[in-house]
Amino acid sequence: MTAVKNGPILTRARGSVAAISAGLAIRLAVGLAAGLAALPALAHHSFAMYDQTKIVVLTGVVYQFVAQANHAELHLYLIGPDGKLEKDQDGKPHPYGVEMAGAAAVAEQGITAESMKAGTIVSVKVNPLREGTDFGSKAGNSAIAKCPWKTPPAPGKTCDTVPGHELLGYPTF
Repeated sequence: MTAVKNGPILTRARGSVAAISAGLAIRLAVGLAAGLAALPALAHHSFAMYDQTKIVVLTGVVYQFVAQANHAELHLYLIGPDGKLEKDQDGKPHPYGVEMAGAAAVAEQGITAESMKAGTIVSVKVNPLREGTDFGSKAGNSAIAKCPWKTPPAPGKTCDTVPGHELLGYPTF
């Protein structure tokens, strides 16, 4: 870069100001991109809240599928080992929520609002919340076993034992 004396003030020769502006623009763009890239990480939680040393096998009746970009959720009313809907202390069906990958990722596995419409009976393996409330994360590379419509498993069994069942997401339950 060359400088030209113009009285007591040094001014940069033509062309070099553009180089400085371009360098500044690149640094600002990189800084902005880094800042924006950090935003999703700040808004996203880790899976540390789930106890990944425990796997709970649940069977239930879907009452809601929530397709969200970050994590799709499956909401079930649990079926007990006796083959009947479990009830909470108020006599209402016992709800349990399951967090999964984002809606686009689970849709590629056949897990959609259509395949998980209300009334669908499924079995799923979850890592429960460490603090004990009725919510968990779908465990690793396990499938969701979907029973044929209105055909629950035998008491004490899961949907993967029902003739005509479907495995969604992975080849094994």
